[in-house]
Amino acid sequence: MSGQERVVRELVGAHGRTFADEAGILLKDTPQPLYRLLVLSHLLSARIRGSIALATARALHEAGLRDPRRMAAADWQERVDALGRGGYRRYDERTATQLGDAAELLNERWGGDLRRLRREADGTVSELRRLLREFPGMGPAGTDIFLREVQGVWPEAAPYLDGKALQGAERLKLPKDPERLAQLAGKTGPAVLAAALVQAAVDKEIAEDTLRRAG
Repeated sequence: MSGQERVVRELVGAHGRTFADEAGILLKDTPQPLYRLLVLSHLLSARIRGSIALATARALHEAGLRDPRRMAAADWQERVDALGRGGYRRYDERTATQLGDAAELLNERWGGDLRRLRREADGTVSELRRLLREFPGMGPAGTDIFLREVQGVWPEAAPYLDGKALQGAERLKLPKDPERLAQLAGKTGPAVLAAALVQAAVDKEIAEDTLRRAG
């Protein structure tokens, strides 16, 4: 095993947990988990602590707002209240509006099923990005989060290692080529690899500790 492979193994072993997993989303290529991932990606893209975004995603689920039809049917105050229970107060009013509008768009254009959006993209990652950006509140950061996480069930997107993940690779003295990083990860799923690399990007101590343990 090469030194770089040891680094990847140590990193993934300690920090290879996706946001979907942390939010309690059992990600499958079916409508409800995909929609919950879309909402989670939206929440995580704001300038707010990740722990709050995760708690808010769980609060929305507990409030029954777990699919686009229920999200669109809920009144604005109901969405605001659910966001508040998760601690998402700084952006709650704007986000409540965006979630409602995004759910309506998903229902009207794709029948509430993100798999139809996937089929429209026809295997093209750039088209996936473009279509995802059409949802209110889904900017570049949210789109990157969604594609990093969904690549485990939408393999045409893999290996999706965005700029943030590649920052983690650079900090760990790993190659910044997605294909090469996927090779170093072996059987590790690309979504797990991406999640671990992002942790190294956002926390310098994680990167330093990984390098030390890989020795």
